Amino acid sequence: MPDIPAAAADTILVARDGAIATVTLNRPDRMNALDSATWRKLADAMAGLSADPALRCVVIRGAGGNFASGADIQSFARERSDAAQAKAYAVDMQRAMRNVAEGTHPTVALIEGVCVGGGLELASVCDIRVAARSSRFGVPIKKLGHTMSYGELIPLVDLVGPAAAREILLEGEVFGAERALQFGLVSRIVADDAVEGEAYATARRIAEGAPVAARLHRKLIRRVLDRRPLTQAEIDEGYAATDTEDYKIGVRAFLEKKAPRFTGR
Repeated sequence: MPDIPAAAADTILVARDGAIATVTLNRPDRMNALDSATWRKLADAMAGLSADPALRCVVIRGAGGNFASGADIQSFARERSDAAQAKAYAVDMQRAMRNVAEGTHPTVALIEGVCVGGGLELASVCDIRVAARSSRFGVPIKKLGHTMSYGELIPLVDLVGPAAAREILLEGEVFGAERALQFGLVSRIVADDAVEGEAYATARRIAEGAPVAARLHRKLIRRVLDRRPLTQAEIDEGYAATDTEDYKIGVRAFLEKKAPRFTGR
């Protein structure tokens, strides 16, 4: 593993070790929760790495023993208080996810600890996901009265299929690595003390291959999964829940550490 410089103000860290780069989500005090600024920095970091033809693989991980705890709900009041803000937030989030999924180089997610919500969505667009046995997964968005938008939902359904996506989203449970493997959310599970070594061994195996072939394989697989374009009305519907009373109730209950009492409005 390359040395990663300590920089508390930098929520995204980038390190290079030969043909392999490491991108680290660096908000350990927030379990690497993702706000708009962090998504933007991640998008920029991935764009910069894509422009480097000498790279062969990018490892994405979190600092402090967790991958990412999802969206930073503390920031919702200023970033996702209604549908208009939610759409603006999604621009940052989906740009980052596209830059991971469609960037030049193959990606490996090194998953430790919590990998939920937006963290799970980020991991889902990586090419290979190596998980520690004690890691935990889920999308408990139902507790906020919120929905995934199409830009987030399509990669999840592509990865696990509609039946598993329904179970993950409708039940909203947080589950362990074995269940994540059954769903197809992770590529493999290894012991906690071996996950870092296995993730970087995976990256080295990728880096040993022909980079043009690797890039083309990723592009061809994406094209196989291509869908008809969505209408603007369909896209807008993906943010409509942000204008409901239940969304406000869910966010308030989370911040107050109470069980939400949804009204259906």
